Amino acid sequence: MPSPRLRLIASDFFVSFLWVWSGSLLRSLAFRILGVRNSPGILILKASIAVPYLVFFAWLGRATKGGSYNPLVVLCYAISGDLVVFLFSILARIPAQVVGSVIGVLLTNSTFPGEFHGPHLNVDINRGTFTEGLLTFMIVIIVLSLKKKDPGNSAIRTWISSASKVILHLLGSDITGGIMNPATAFGWAYVQGTHVSKEHICVYWLAPIEATVLGVWACSLVLKPISLTVHQRFWSEFKMD
Repeated sequence: MPSPRLRLIASDFFVSFLWVWSGSLLRSLAFRILGVRNSPGILILKASIAVPYLVFFAWLGRATKGGSYNPLVVLCYAISGDLVVFLFSILARIPAQVVGSVIGVLLTNSTFPGEFHGPHLNVDINRGTFTEGLLTFMIVIIVLSLKKKDPGNSAIRTWISSASKVILHLLGSDITGGIMNPATAFGWAYVQGTHVSKEHICVYWLAPIEATVLGVWACSLVLKPISLTVHQRFWSEFKMD
């Protein structure tokens, strides 16, 4: 029987793959039904679909005992854990998420050729880096603050955090894509051959990673007692004997 760590790596891979693939499928259906217009009514309707979609993936993460599609989520907990947890996250979990995302993009392109191209930077690198970093910082603050305010009511917390992610995504969608997910961004960039470009590394990797570290540090000043409890409980199932 596979160890908890191997199951977690497999879960990260599967959830990351499913996030990219199902997201592309959902967008394709939305474009075909709603069109490409972005009127206020259409945006509200798309957001009303996106929020339950995020809630589903939050449930999927719990069902897989920690599987995640976003390296920033893994990093958020890893930097508050011990060295073993940090190395396991950096060397195993995040690579699994990246590989899952790449395969998801490859399947998307084979199913919907030429229909999707991933996030696109519509401003200069400095503005893009600031935007993606700010969006990431805000969502880290929101999620950790919700854990502090109401650690027991996961349902309400999940819906609020999901709605916040959708709002922040919409705010950044015309600037950087508002993706806040290095693995998904890498999947698209790798397939397009731009994964080693300065634009991709600075905007979609360095900026959100630095913002995550800063957000966790800022929250630890106020939320340290509860955050350590949450981190220890989250990782207790995955520590090796």
